[in-house]
Amino acid sequence: MTTHASQETVAARLAQLPYLPMENLWALWDQHFDRRPGHHHRTWLESRLAYKIQEEAFGPMSTSLKRRLEKIGETGEVPNQKRRAENQLASGATLIREYNGMPHHVKVLDDGRFEYLTRTYKSLSSVAKAITGTAWSGPAFFGLRQPSKRGASA
Repeated sequence: MTTHASQETVAARLAQLPYLPMENLWALWDQHFDRRPGHHHRTWLESRLAYKIQEEAFGPMSTSLKRRLEKIGETGEVPNQKRRAENQLASGATLIREYNGMPHHVKVLDDGRFEYLTRTYKSLSSVAKAITGTAWSGPAFFGLRQPSKRGASA
């Protein structure tokens, strides 16, 4: 578990990178990598060192986050902001909603999908439809945001 103090230390190290003389940047590179790159583009070196410093302090990036970032890099499109409430849920969290007198448990998966009754869904809205049989806003159904003024099934 990473402490707040170590986050500050890492942030301070990252903030110093643009101000280091090249010889110090190369020395830092040699501490973290086996080989030097074939070019000397400073910004590129800083970005790779920044990633490596954070990876050593906090662990590697999750596979699902890597996939999301690669998709953004390929398409240039930021993921659908409409699903923001769903994207902010921590993987492993369980959402519980009582409907028609029965509790329904939905697990947030590592890849941003949802599991309900051993079946995987791409969105909370599809889970809400599986539970109710009608179209619902998933975030509204699970209490992550208020339902629209047009009605609960919007």
